[in-house]
Parts: sequence; structure tokens; C-alpha cells
Amino acid sequence: MHPKYRADIDGLRAVAVASVVVYHAFPGLLPGGFIGVDIFFVISGFLITTIILQSHAAADFSYREFYARRIRRIFPALMLVLAATLAFGWYVLLSREFAELGKQVAGGASFVANFVFWSEAGYFDTASEVKPLLHLWSLGIEEQFYIFWPLLLGIAWRRRWPIVRVLWALAALSFLVNVLTIHPFRTAAFYSPVSRFWELMAGAILAGMRLAPASAPKPWRSHVQSVLGVGLIVLGLVAVRSDKAFPGWWALLPVLGAASCIAAGPLGVLNKYILSNRAMVWLGLISYPLYLWHWPLLAFARIVEGAEPPLGARAAMVVASIALAWLTYRYVERFVRVRSDTGTLRVLWQSGIVVLMAGLVVLAGAPARNDSALLQKVVDAGSDRDYYEGFKLVNLDGFPIRRFGEGAHKVLLIGDSHVMQYAPRAAELARSSPGQMATVDFATFFACPPIPGVLGRGIPECGEGLDKVLQHALDPKFDAVVIGGCWNCYFTGNLPVTYEFRTGGVAYPLNNGGPGIPRSLDALEAVLKRLAGRGKKVYLLLDNPTGTQFAPDSLIEGSRLGKPAVTDMRTAALPPDQASLDLQLRRIAASSGVEIVDATSHLCQDGQCLRAMPDKTPVYADDNHLRATYTRHSATYLDPIFLGAGEGAGPR
Repeated sequence: MHPKYRADIDGLRAVAVASVVVYHAFPGLLPGGFIGVDIFFVISGFLITTIILQSHAAADFSYREFYARRIRRIFPALMLVLAATLAFGWYVLLSREFAELGKQVAGGASFVANFVFWSEAGYFDTASEVKPLLHLWSLGIEEQFYIFWPLLLGIAWRRRWPIVRVLWALAALSFLVNVLTIHPFRTAAFYSPVSRFWELMAGAILAGMRLAPASAPKPWRSHVQSVLGVGLIVLGLVAVRSDKAFPGWWALLPVLGAASCIAAGPLGVLNKYILSNRAMVWLGLISYPLYLWHWPLLAFARIVEGAEPPLGARAAMVVASIALAWLTYRYVERFVRVRSDTGTLRVLWQSGIVVLMAGLVVLAGAPARNDSALLQKVVDAGSDRDYYEGFKLVNLDGFPIRRFGEGAHKVLLIGDSHVMQYAPRAAELARSSPGQMATVDFATFFACPPIPGVLGRGIPECGEGLDKVLQHALDPKFDAVVIGGCWNCYFTGNLPVTYEFRTGGVAYPLNNGGPGIPRSLDALEAVLKRLAGRGKKVYLLLDNPTGTQFAPDSLIEGSRLGKPAVTDMRTAALPPDQASLDLQLRRIAASSGVEIVDATSHLCQDGQCLRAMPDKTPVYADDNHLRATYTRHSATYLDPIFLGAGEGAGPR
């Protein structure tokens, strides 16, 4: 039994999908648009639970029929989009990218995409903007919910458990997992079904409450619920940001908003006159294929452009995704919907197996169209990030330190991933010159500048751990301390993460040349003076050149839609603002009495900086990190430190 059709719920679907599409295409217009996914979760939980409970009440529930309906609803559009994405990926992607797409296709076809992307998530993961099937993580969570939910409700129904109380208990448990894991395990909280199921259960609770006969709700109550629901959703769209701890407590805004809209019923004032509007209903009807199509189109546009596409291109992708969604709804979904025979069902699940196998074949190494050996070198650079191979893990007051060498001279390196990238050189010297090698400890914090008071929003590693390590740097057992970081990122870049210098309860932003920059540089100088005042050797490691012109992909010339090749241009200009920052850091080092380790002078000559070796092998792994192979064999400017050079022998 299906619930009575409600046009306002299709309108709510329209709000959800429009929010997501606008956020993905024009993030500045709707910074909280990603909460549309949470609205979808509530709607799905309500409708699925209503179907299951009403069928149990009528004594005609069938697990076979339930899952057959799910296949008919989900498979037609999904398998079409997966097949089309894989085919277009073969045409425009390079081999490693194509293999990654194969894994995404396999994960999407088997409804475990959330686990796939969870396993890949990390500081050096491929940028999410160029993962064509990243959006399928939400579909994976829904399908995992559909697997266990009918079984649980069936048990509860047969044993006459109090359904609504059971639903409240399960939702509360899932929500508790969500809020307890959002800070220490943010990625898990985002992708895990356990920390997300409460959102679907919010809709399920509404379905359970409506199962029992009840008097007609008073009109004023419906109107209040409708206005409150839309208000909470709008508040979420403008207040929630991607750098906040989401889902966490913030997810209550879209979840309670969607639940309130559904509870209002079709006669609630905004439900009746806005959500039930014909245009909203039409968009809601194509919301599922629109959600499936829009992200691959935007991701491929970024891949083809090699950067964020211009506004017109993104707008064109949105229009194209709407057109494809309508065509999919009109000629695929509706075609399947009117055919309930077993033959159609068999074709659908067999298509799922075919797509799954195709993804696995691509993952195993099926070549893409652009499969030259030279292009492969460029592609492989992106995965050359094994910076900590061969380390020994030690504990420094509860903080893990990675150690190379066992010499009497002790060196501590503090910083972010721009310090970590030099670990392969330490490992190489520990192997080739063990008798000369110092004991070299790397204390690194991803995306955290080694400056007290400078914090990145949503990065819990910054702060207390760094303060502990800086305190340990004062210990006389360390003969030398190296301070480094992605200075170009924090002080010349427009970062996706919001960085602030906090002091006295006031936060000064660093982004876009904010007032926190001079304060942060002053704090860095204070750290250097404090360390140098302890009579130990202190080095300030300048940053390597950064920018999109140094990314491996920048070495590819020609369109992905044609026949790309690798350029002969092995250098790129050093950005003037980075050269200016280096001069400023040199002055800070001189006033602090510390020595400079200058990566730029090693990589650059006459304002031109190396981005590829003579054989066209990239020097960088991305647009700001040197690849592990390069630092292992070529970052010799750190050798005097790693080999325990005597006082005054540090590099310039």
C-alpha cells in the first residue's frame, strides 16, 4: 500500500534538489545548499516507513514486492547515469583517473559509495570537485537503510512492540553517535550510516505517529508547522557552512524543518500555495534523475577546463542536467513504472550486475582513451605521496612523532604537510648515510600553521597539540629545531578553509589579506626568538613555490576532448606575492637570529621555477606539495640539518 499522493512533498523534493544543485554550481549563492540531502533523507524515511506500516496494517506486506519496487524506482536512472559517466570518463580521463572512476562506479552500483569515499577521504585525497560520482554517497546510505529497515519494522510489528517508541529510541541512539563523533571523527560522522540514520528515522517517526487514527489537525496548527518548517530550512540554507561541524547539531535545522513541513500536511499555508505549486511539483518529479545527472556534468566540466569552469559553463551544465533529468523521467522512469512484469525486473537487476562488473574491470586496469606513457607519468605524480615510508613511530607526550635515524644529534621539525613532504629525504639519508644521520623527528599537523593562536575552522588538530609540541621544542635534548609551513597558503592564498588569528577573545581573519596576517607573522617571530634564545640551532624553512601552474595537470596541453599531450615548458614564473613574502620572512628570520632554509632558491632561477624534470616527470604531486620521489632524491638543501651538521653549518 502506498500513501496518498501529496503534491507538497514533491515540492519539498524540489526545494531539496534545487538547493543541492545551486550549491554545487554556484556555491557563493547558497552556502548551505548541501543540506538538501538531509531533506531528502527525511522524505525517504517518511514515505518508506508509511508504505511498510500501512502494508503491515493491511496484512499484505511482502519483502519481495518491497525490494522489487525499490529496484524499479532506483535502478533505471541510476544505471543509465553510471553507464554514461563511465563511457564519457573513458573519453576524457587519464588512466589513473579512469581507474578511480571505475571504483566509484562499482561503489555506486553496489550501494556502498559512502564507504568508498569514506575510505578515500584524507588530506591528500583527490579533490572532491573532480570525483564524478561523489554525490552517490547519500544514495548508499538510503539503500543501506532500506536493507535493514523493513526487517526491523517487520519484527516490531509481529511482536507488537510500541512502534513510535522504538523509532524514537533508535533515532536518539543514531543522533547521539552523530554528535559524539562529529568532532573527533568528522569524516566518519559524515559518511557513516549509523550517524546518519536518525535523519531518515525523523521521517519514520512521523509515519509511525500517523498510523494510529487521530482527529483532523486544526488548521492553525498546520499553518504554524508549515511556516516553521520552511523557516527552519531557509535558516539552514543561509546559516550552515561547509566548514562547520556538519552534520552534528547543525543538521537539526534541515531535518526538523523537513519534518515540520511534512507534519503540516497538504493544507498548511506554505505547503498549499508554494510547495504544491505546479512548477515546484514538476521539479520534484524529476528530482531523483536531476540529482544523479547534475554532479557528473559539473565534475567533468571542471576536469575538461582544468579549473573551476566559468559562470556560463556552469549554468549550461545545470540546464543540461535539467534536460537530461526530464528525458530520463519521461522516457526511462515512466516506461519502467508501467511495466511490473518479472522480465523488466530481471533486466533491471541484471543491468546493475553488468555496470558493477564494468566498474571492477576499469578499476583492475582497463585503459582509457588517452593512455600514453608520458601522460601516465603526469597522472602518476598525483599519487606519489608516500611521505612517511620507513619511519619509526614514537610518542611525545601523547602526540605521535615520526622518527628517522638514530644519531646523537637530535633535530625536531614542526609544521604542516609542507614540512612532512621532506620526510622522504630524511628516510633516504637514514638508509644511505646511517653513520652521519641525526635523530630526526617530524611533528606535523595537516593544514595547521606552526604559529600559536592561528586556527583553521573545522580542523581540530590545530591548537592544543601544536602548543604541546612547541613547548617540547624548548627541551635542551633537541639540538636543532626547524619551523616550516605552507606560508604561501596562509599569507598569500584565498583558502577554502577560514583561518583566524585569535587573541584576547578576538578573531582576526587571514583569508584574502585579512588583518590577521601581520599579527600571525608577529607571533611567528616571537616563536622563533623564544626558541633561538634557548641556545639551540633554529631554522625557518621557506615555502616552495605554489599555484595551479605547478600542478601535474598543468603540464598537459590540449583539450581533454581532443588529443592531450605533455608540454615542453618545464618551468613557471614565481608569483610576485610569494617572492615578496619570502623577503618578509627573511627579515623575520634575521631579526630573530635564526637561519633560513630556502627551497625557492633551489627550485627557481631568474624568477622561473621548476615544475618538471628534463624527462618531463612532474616535480609536484599537486599544486603545492612536492612529490615524494623528488624530495627523496633532490631536496639536498636539508642535508646539512639531517646529517647533524655542526653549529653554523646550516643552509642558506
